[in-house]
Amino acid sequence: MDHRFSQEKIEGVYQAIYERRDIREFTQEKLPEGLMDRLFHAAHFAPSVGYMQPWRMIHIKSPEIRQQVADLVEAERQSTASQLPSRQQEFLKLKIEGLASCQEVVVIALMQGREAHIFGRRTMPEMDLASAACAIQNMWLAARAEGAGLGWVSFFEPEKLAKLLKMPEGATPIAILCIGSVAQFPEKPLLDILGWGKRLPMEQVVFTDLWPEDAPSTPPAY
Repeated sequence: MDHRFSQEKIEGVYQAIYERRDIREFTQEKLPEGLMDRLFHAAHFAPSVGYMQPWRMIHIKSPEIRQQVADLVEAERQSTASQLPSRQQEFLKLKIEGLASCQEVVVIALMQGREAHIFGRRTMPEMDLASAACAIQNMWLAARAEGAGLGWVSFFEPEKLAKLLKMPEGATPIAILCIGSVAQFPEKPLLDILGWGKRLPMEQVVFTDLWPEDAPSTPPAY
């Protein structure tokens, strides 16, 4: 184990993993100088299948574009609520995005022309999405280690957001990231605290050798 980190560094890695939260509320405290550059570098060093690096990151700085992005998110929030008749009011009370209060907004997209990358994708083309998710997770953990909050917003119509941001044909947005300072990090994920869902027991997600015949499926949260 010659390549092992020091115990303090190991504990820091696990602390970032266990204390990472999907943040929806932000304070107006300024972010540390250079933080966004560090987060972009963390994402840039994510693993990717076939070394394709399919992620593209658009840092939204225009207040007008930011408001248009927020409008798309609100439209989808209402559409989602309409599909949740049994929990509609409960859903609408949730604060599902922090676009109104976060300091920075970043849109993550999959690049155009991904089909040309065969290495690692011939039978599983969705590995481009998996690779981009790794880049987002790198940003998330780095933000937590720096004491900054990050929230992943997925309430939008991809085609409309792509058109708004003038993405080339074939490029697909997969996430709107809200980044900012926070008053505190919740002890548990927000949806767990609010009773929307619970983290599954380990034995329901980790199997040995074969998929158990009696393994329960994940119940829907809606």
